[in-house]
Amino acid sequence: MDNLEKYNKIFIETFGISREQLNGLKYQDIKEWDSIGHMSLVAGLEDEFEIMLDADDIIEMSSYEIGKEILAKYNIIF
Repeated sequence: MDNLEKYNKIFIETFGISREQLNGLKYQDIKEWDSIGHMSLVAGLEDEFEIMLDADDIIEMSSYEIGKEILAKYNIIF
């Protein structure tokens, strides 16, 4: 499984959504992506990629696309 597949899987499992819903997905677009869902997403990403996200990065992770940009700062290549 490549990094994009892992990333997608975390979003899909955390929020109970389909692959088709990922592109353009933003924080609070769906009821599952609330503050608690956000922290579950962060925990899943940190566990899967064995990183610790900076608090500013956690706050800035406001969309599916921005999340990929943030992970790139941690050398997670998609």
